[in-house]
Amino acid sequence: MSAPPVGPRIAVVGAGPSGFYTAEALLRAGIPGLQVDLIERLPVPHGLVRYGVAPDHPKLKQVSAVFERIAAMPGMRFVGGVALGQDVTLDDLRRSYHAVVLATGAAQSRRLGIPGENLPGCHAAGDFVGWYNGHPDQRDCHFDLSAERAVVVGHGNVALDVARILTRPVDELRRTDIAAHALDALADSRVREVVVVGRRGPAQTHFSPKELHEFGTLAGCDALLDGSDWTARSFEPLPEADAEARAAIQLLRGFSTHAPAQPRRCVFRFHLAPAAISGHGRVQAMHFVRPPEAPAGGELTLDCGLVFASVGRRALPLPGVPYDAGRGVHANAHGRITEAGRPVAGLYVCGWAKRGPQGTIGSNRACGVQTAEAVLADLPLLRERHVSPTLAMQAACERAVDHSAWQRIDRAELARGTALGKPREKFVDVDAMRAAARLEATAC
Repeated sequence: MSAPPVGPRIAVVGAGPSGFYTAEALLRAGIPGLQVDLIERLPVPHGLVRYGVAPDHPKLKQVSAVFERIAAMPGMRFVGGVALGQDVTLDDLRRSYHAVVLATGAAQSRRLGIPGENLPGCHAAGDFVGWYNGHPDQRDCHFDLSAERAVVVGHGNVALDVARILTRPVDELRRTDIAAHALDALADSRVREVVVVGRRGPAQTHFSPKELHEFGTLAGCDALLDGSDWTARSFEPLPEADAEARAAIQLLRGFSTHAPAQPRRCVFRFHLAPAAISGHGRVQAMHFVRPPEAPAGGELTLDCGLVFASVGRRALPLPGVPYDAGRGVHANAHGRITEAGRPVAGLYVCGWAKRGPQGTIGSNRACGVQTAEAVLADLPLLRERHVSPTLAMQAACERAVDHSAWQRIDRAELARGTALGKPREKFVDVDAMRAAARLEATAC
């Protein structure tokens, strides 16, 4: 009897939500012999759910159970600890697979573009998020929490996460999966006021009502508005505002303008455009100008010792992948990578690297389905090309962390957390992850 035909091989690079959802949509197509390798540079999967969701929002992390079910689908394989550009090249992937899908996210923080932002004490919000979530890339970051006032620039949910972690009672954080090094630093924090600022008015923020609602109930913290930043008209919803936007506006309107009564406070300010950061050797003040549409004109200086910029993210450009610098994504049309407007055969993108950092975790499902449909439509032609794992790809797979090894890491982290009265204590060092995995070689 002749051997059964080898099915198509597809690589999805990045084991975050978009990578999992794209892999699921590909496998559900029912193509005989289809194999999807989910390639992740860290030994652990789940991406933004593991390292982006705030530790005091455990319900959002429950989607990890969905990813684990996808990981168990026939034809699915997790290839952890393999970094594109370090262990394998894009050329290795394209020679080893019929199609390559980039699910690499938006790893690069946008800068404020103002004088003084390189001073110590000015940070990208994403670095702070990675630090308190135990990401190996940020485990050695240092955040000086000795100042009484911190400024967070940005009117989105990441800005709210940063403000909330800085103001939430540390005893509440002890019951979360926050990284131990962050918990220790926050326990000694002297931050008493967080000012969340943005260029536009309260009707033009990107806060979700659920996230805002927490500030009205946060123990030991007042949610405040500064009366000089707005008028009653500032809270009038835009014509295109949906129900969530209108609810967020109402929540903001309900925050107090009275003197603070709690030991900590979060002050929401509007119509402040960042102009400069100043200080002798480190951040000591941030300077703003008010745009023409502001209720009051002039400049404003806020004394502070810490600044977090939460003004957006961009996909990191990759060698050999056309890039749309204006949008900060890999150049694409509905998931197909394009060069000069024409699709690059066999190369695709999904998630934030495709559409920018927008939407919820669940938004990645429809995005992944769209990209998978493009791959499946092109697959008859792509399968005509012979592919075979390159030597570099074979070597990478031999030392990779497979799904069973990840499960050993998972169990070890859960046990570490139980010993500390926490749901999980993550390994923040890649070598420690690999040691916990007790790796066995797996072949491609």
